[in-house]
Amino acid sequence: MQELLAILPPGSREYEVARSLDPARLPAHVGIIMDGNGRWARRRSLPRAAGHRAGVEPVRMSVETCARLGIRSLTLYAFSAENWKRPRTEVETLWRLLHYYLGREVAHLMENNIRLRAIGRIHALPKEVRRQLEDAVAATAGNSGLILNLAINYSGRAEIVDAVNALIEEARLAGALDRLVVDEESLASRLSTAGQPDVDLLIRTSGELRISNFLLWQIAYAELYVTPTLWPDFDRLALLEAIAAYQKRDRRFGGIEAVHGAPVEQGSLIGVPGPAA
Repeated sequence: MQELLAILPPGSREYEVARSLDPARLPAHVGIIMDGNGRWARRRSLPRAAGHRAGVEPVRMSVETCARLGIRSLTLYAFSAENWKRPRTEVETLWRLLHYYLGREVAHLMENNIRLRAIGRIHALPKEVRRQLEDAVAATAGNSGLILNLAINYSGRAEIVDAVNALIEEARLAGALDRLVVDEESLASRLSTAGQPDVDLLIRTSGELRISNFLLWQIAYAELYVTPTLWPDFDRLALLEAIAAYQKRDRRFGGIEAVHGAPVEQGSLIGVPGPAA
């Protein structure tokens, strides 16, 4: 927390919201569905590629802020398995932006002790993209701070299918297929986020009320926070306000007693603060 306060102007809205946060009740794992790049560009009569380029800075800000807060894991939905349906030129732009981000940010990740991981069916990515991504993951593998999961060519359903198939293959190789029993613990251990806490806070920008096949297993008890702000306009204050709203939630995990937080007002489980950006 002090690391973040040290870079914020005292008296600013960002500083005041950050100072109000309880370090003992921060989410262990934050997931973000980064949505709205295309609409951001369209409102400015710009090509969609301009929206994707503008979305790079909020990525950097989110990573830095979560690292300085001491959050354990941050998962960013960068490219879904369904995104291949987009025009080829747009997909190629996304790969160029990933190349740019990795080339610029790996040194920054190292300086801040951030470990990069790629989740999704990475084997299906273009060869050069996959190689650069694998190099970045290997370079940061020894870091012990924030785990940054980039969900690329990712599908929540596919992840669960792959986990089940991995369990079946392991049992087959061990000659124990007839004794295979799949339970929550064994399946979770084969997910791409194995060893990390489940998502506590799921943020979606652009105001859409859907989860888009993202971390279906891991968000079972996540608090949902939806903002109309488009991803390129999602700044540090917006992220801090999402975390502050999370700390006010009454989390029961199916029980009666709250785990922490104040009672939630009726209808506010999904927060949509402020006017659209």
